[in-house]
Amino acid sequence: MHYQTLITPEQQLQWFNSINNIQNNYLLIHYQGEKIGLLNDKNIDWEARTSESGIFLGKTALYSTFVPYLISVAGIETTFFFLGWKKQFAHILRSNANAIRFNLELGYHLCEGQEHVDHQRYEITRERFEKRAGKIRKSVRSLAGSDTLSRVLFEESDYKTGVAQRFEGLLKGCSLPLEREECAEGVWVREVAVDPELK
Repeated sequence: MHYQTLITPEQQLQWFNSINNIQNNYLLIHYQGEKIGLLNDKNIDWEARTSESGIFLGKTALYSTFVPYLISVAGIETTFFFLGWKKQFAHILRSNANAIRFNLELGYHLCEGQEHVDHQRYEITRERFEKRAGKIRKSVRSLAGSDTLSRVLFEESDYKTGVAQRFEGLLKGCSLPLEREECAEGVWVREVAVDPELK
């Protein structure tokens, strides 16, 4: 995370109001029944199908586990395979060797002209992700066990901002089988398991 100064509750609310719009998407990360952080997809360009992604974990001990890989692979696969994104960006501090190594393993590469910038911009495409992250994706699938199907919950606030309608529109073009279910929580869109014998 680039901004690392303590802020007041008023500053937190001001920040939230500035990102509570259709160009920014913040998802709660649930792991083993606990809320552990956020996955963000910000500066969304709906026409170009690009955005900037990042992970914020409340427990720093999780950074040295497989959890960031689970989160990153799920997020990248969703944007490329479900939503048809063309490119994703990430900003990483030049001094953060672990984060740079992690993102290079996923297929990100340093953008041109960023070599001497402190807060460097990296980018990834679907093709680079598929080429570079094969072993990581296989490991994530192994760790996830039988729970490898994607799902997303759209809440009432997502419909008020228009984010849900945008995502549902993109999901209609997804080649994977999906089901939509309305419930008290909101609207779940889930990937449907396909019997391998029917392929």
